[in-house]
Amino acid sequence: MSIKTVYINTISAFLPNEAVENADIEKVLGQAGKKPSRAKNMVLRSNQIKTRYYAIDRQTREPTHTNATLAANAIEMLKCDIENIDLLVCGTTLPDQLMPNHALMVHGELGRGELEVVATAGVCLSGIAALKYAYLSIKSDDSSLAIASASENASSVMRSENFAQEIESRVEQLKRHEQIAFEKDFLRWMLSDGAGAMLLSSQPNSNKLSLQIEWIDQRSYAHELDSCMYAGSVKMDDGSLKGWRQYAQSQWLQSSIFSVKQDVKLLNDKIIEYTVTLPLKKLLESKKLDPSAIDWYLPHYSSGFFRDKVYDGMLEAGCDIPQDRWFTNLSSKGNTGSASIYIMLEELFNSDRLKSGDTILCYIPESSRFSTAFMQLKVV
Repeated sequence: MSIKTVYINTISAFLPNEAVENADIEKVLGQAGKKPSRAKNMVLRSNQIKTRYYAIDRQTREPTHTNATLAANAIEMLKCDIENIDLLVCGTTLPDQLMPNHALMVHGELGRGELEVVATAGVCLSGIAALKYAYLSIKSDDSSLAIASASENASSVMRSENFAQEIESRVEQLKRHEQIAFEKDFLRWMLSDGAGAMLLSSQPNSNKLSLQIEWIDQRSYAHELDSCMYAGSVKMDDGSLKGWRQYAQSQWLQSSIFSVKQDVKLLNDKIIEYTVTLPLKKLLESKKLDPSAIDWYLPHYSSGFFRDKVYDGMLEAGCDIPQDRWFTNLSSKGNTGSASIYIMLEELFNSDRLKSGDTILCYIPESSRFSTAFMQLKVV
């Protein structure tokens, strides 16, 4: 078995409908409760997101895309012949259904090509896990051409219709607070929709730049920390999660089982130490990473609030990559979870800013149960 060099040949991004500005978010998502959210302006000032995209029709407020169709649209934009692809790997946080798996639904949307299909689970890391599976498949010569994708349809669970009955069932609790709990309301202003896709092979492009994947490093700290972002469960006083199957159906709504929630205090206390400083120290010790050689740093942070904190965590690890080498499109494309690194790379790759020989470092954290990934690419 030969060990192949792996290249990203094409990158695409699909963002549904028109960009939504901050003033229009509640018009599109809908207002949860009798009054506008009191958390919204505070969160938006902090996250510094100016525009984002939702798979929602502004006039009817009905969904315009499923998660699977978002991914399929991004894959179609690669403009490759699906019949020639050996492998399709798709990652997402919340599939459209519990089963079949998300990647099979994406393949069904594409409607052609007999090939290996794999889904990767997780939150933000599900997208980089999909890319790593495709990378390793080509590297081991098991596949010749592979597509990796990541997609998020966060608006499907953030629409106000999903909170109306909950609010009615908790009137007494909401007499003094006429919006949903901050842990859930916080995420309504943080997350948005989008998809990205990449075509990988063992051959670089002959007529344009390619990205050579040098390494992808993932690690989990679930053995040390409790869950931080979760859905389909309730977080207990001891930090454990009690899953939806342990509740009666009548409790699913009353206990807000399926809404996405974030332990904001745990996020602020631990996200930098466990997704930046500790893993970077390991990478530096292993000699995989040389900060002075990095020309472009693409950090997926969920909020502008974390930008300087990420840098401080890097400095603590001994990894100084000055912020003038950083690239992000969070303010214009929003936080699209697992798809964010695809959407960032797509914009940079299809710009005129890269040159052969440049080295790119990507950072992808996951707060659901703290884990992280770094990826190094070489422009060729």
